[in-house]
Amino acid sequence: MRIKSAFFILLTFIAGTALAGNKPSLGVAEFKNETSISWWTSDVASDLSGMLTNELAGTGKFKIVERSKLDKVLDEQDLADSGRISKKTGAKIGKLTGAQYLVYGTVSAFEENTKSTGGGISFGGVALGGKSSSAYLAIDLRVVNATTGEVDYSRSVEGTAKSGGMAVGVYHGGFGGSLAQEENTPAGKAIRAALVEASEYLECVMVTRDQCLDEYQAKESHRRAKDKKALKLD
Repeated sequence: MRIKSAFFILLTFIAGTALAGNKPSLGVAEFKNETSISWWTSDVASDLSGMLTNELAGTGKFKIVERSKLDKVLDEQDLADSGRISKKTGAKIGKLTGAQYLVYGTVSAFEENTKSTGGGISFGGVALGGKSSSAYLAIDLRVVNATTGEVDYSRSVEGTAKSGGMAVGVYHGGFGGSLAQEENTPAGKAIRAALVEASEYLECVMVTRDQCLDEYQAKESHRRAKDKKALKLD
């Protein structure tokens, strides 16, 4: 009886160890933009991809495919823009890059509002005005299975940020790349918030799969209700 119990414990340990090391491997393609964002450039598409890649790597829950390897294959397959892959092409991409999944992100909404709160001073050539700003960013995520070519996961994630009080007219940032000047702005903070939300969502549905699934379902229901309420039909 003791031998059987010890054998069962050993099998459980081995199975648990195997599962722990079975991290999903994925690569993040360059982002697309469907808005009229003033700060969007072709470089921003790559910057956002790199930022989400870093967020996902930071969770420790995924195997990350090198972006240089992924971008080369996607360009050769003419998939960087379309995001559409066939079963045959997907299998080839998975073999060439080692990615089980390809993550596509599209910036689908962006709003930024700045309003005066009165007052305002100038000190040492730096303008300090009484302003309040806010920003909202939405990203549509699609996770494509590189074996089947099907979209296994999809979700719209959102990021919001506000700044109040005195607004500094001179800015020195460090976001990196084309987004450097947005690091400490509401827009930059909304970007970061949306990307963190994206990484946490992917960790939930692809790795954790616990009560967080109910939490994200509740968030999605709330988002849909909010969007529906915002629609104005004549």
